[in-house]
Amino acid sequence: MNNELKERFPEIAILVEEPLTNYTFTKTGGAADLLAFPKNAEETKALVDACRELAIPWMVLGNASNLIVKDGGIRGLVIMLTDMTEVTVEGNLVTAEAGAKLIDTTYVALDADLTGFEFACGIPGSIGGAVFMNAGAYDGEISDIFESCDLLLASGEIKTLTKEDMAFSYRHTAVQDIQAIILRARFRLAPGDHEQIGKRMTELTDLRLLKQPLEYPSCGSVFKRPKGHFTGKLIQDAGLQGLKWGGAQISEKHAGFIVNVDNATATDYLELIAHIQAVIKEKFDVTLETEVRIIGEEA
Repeated sequence: MNNELKERFPEIAILVEEPLTNYTFTKTGGAADLLAFPKNAEETKALVDACRELAIPWMVLGNASNLIVKDGGIRGLVIMLTDMTEVTVEGNLVTAEAGAKLIDTTYVALDADLTGFEFACGIPGSIGGAVFMNAGAYDGEISDIFESCDLLLASGEIKTLTKEDMAFSYRHTAVQDIQAIILRARFRLAPGDHEQIGKRMTELTDLRLLKQPLEYPSCGSVFKRPKGHFTGKLIQDAGLQGLKWGGAQISEKHAGFIVNVDNATATDYLELIAHIQAVIKEKFDVTLETEVRIIGEEA
């Protein structure tokens, strides 16, 4: 399997038995059998077509920010689109390839004096990942500005999905229910005042620096917000803030985050998540659902 894909695509960077700790924001996770970095939609489609032909399992990772890869790693091919980063502006429409960083895209919008993307100026994911999970912050989310996206299906077909097709809800989209790759997305913004847009982005960036534990590796917000509650407050009220589990710790700065303070493993993260869920259920009868995506195999 390893040699066949590498020989077939000498123009694509394909790494063998590559530790995903080098890419995940938690600095945890096992190795991928194969890790590929296509440079465009054509190369991505060629990889998916070859995997279908050779019966090789495949999956795509975004920026690996809101993600935990288990310590056993991932079998088959992992595709990372971090080389697909083009962002263009035409009128009020911003088009971004899936590997473009969300933060960078918000600054392209700022440069074009377009408003609507400010809420995302501190979210560390990629465009593809943000669309996939309907990322949001500070009372805004991707669905507010989404126009359409181009999707590569497992069959090799490329389709364009509209906002209606995406069936957006809180941290969920229709793409999560199928095997597919978001190649690029389009966002409909509005003309705005450059100074005001920049000011709002600075405010939100400062707020994030103040409230979030950016000094440690983490997977971002671990849990979805349960109806009628704030996750961080529930964890604080349960007396769990600051709890260490192996090398992972519930952040002392923001209880909704789990940080890697001492060479944590993915297993440390997953056991701590399960412990938090059990305690919150027992104390408050509230079910915490994970926002972070958990993938891969047990060690």
